[in-house]
Amino acid sequence: MKKIVISLLFGLFVFEGMAQDKSVKEMRDEANRTIKKDPNDTIPKIWKLGGVLRFTLTQSAQDNWAAGGDKNTLGLSSFFSGYAFYKKGKHAWDNTMDLAYGFLKTTSLGSRKSDDKIDVLSKYGYDIGKHWYLSGLVNFRTQFAPGYAYPTQPPPVLTSDFMAPAYLIVSPGVNYMPNNDFSFFISPATLRWTFVKNDSLSAQGAFGVDSGKTVKLEFGAYSTISYTHKINENVIYSSRLDLFSNYEHDPQDVDVNWTNVLSVKVTGIIVMTAAFNLIYDNDVKTVKPDGSPGGPAAQLQELLGIGVSLKL
Repeated sequence: MKKIVISLLFGLFVFEGMAQDKSVKEMRDEANRTIKKDPNDTIPKIWKLGGVLRFTLTQSAQDNWAAGGDKNTLGLSSFFSGYAFYKKGKHAWDNTMDLAYGFLKTTSLGSRKSDDKIDVLSKYGYDIGKHWYLSGLVNFRTQFAPGYAYPTQPPPVLTSDFMAPAYLIVSPGVNYMPNNDFSFFISPATLRWTFVKNDSLSAQGAFGVDSGKTVKLEFGAYSTISYTHKINENVIYSSRLDLFSNYEHDPQDVDVNWTNVLSVKVTGIIVMTAAFNLIYDNDVKTVKPDGSPGGPAAQLQELLGIGVSLKL
């Protein structure tokens, strides 16, 4: 039962970062609309700038409560998605920055992270016709703060940190984008750097780097597929699948990052999100219940949150 309660707390109090797919779709729709401007203004408006800011705050307290539970709980999640879209003639340049951080504090568990993400993406495309674009993509991902696994016996085990890992992808390729709802990018020649700027994790050879090293370079194939479906005016489903295969080492072990989110607008600024995420990376090891290192495994995450959403 304790595990169920903990799972429900995490599910209810974590705010899901991938809800930005809905916002990105709205941003692109707006960027593609004709922009009305003063006839006396001779400067063409080819940039569209803006963002979305969301917060979720939860708190509870109880004393001598017969149903049981923690004496005090506090949960806070925040998410920001900023964008700068450029469109002129056959040239299109999309830039996005997604930041997310959340924590949960309870009497029995103490403070634990519930969300942590830094994701910056820049993608240029040149229209070659029939919805195909010659494209170049740069993506950087890391996190703000240390992350821990919590075995059955303390102490917690450090599993990640700021710039440990960090991923930098440089990928030339082609992008098929028939509409604002679907995008398929593929590259047969992609460079991916993995950074581990934490001495303890580096010494362990975490995230595939050689023991004691802080950088690993891989060459392989990369693809990303994103899809957004507007079920009705208030409900949107979004999905993104990223795949990477390293030509030089076990190319059959494809790295998978798959996110799914259902966004429901409750009122004008209140949004509920339900998400399911799956990650598999053969270089990411697990932590066993006794705290000892384990092998690679599928990482699963289910999130449910409701909070305030402000469009900038």
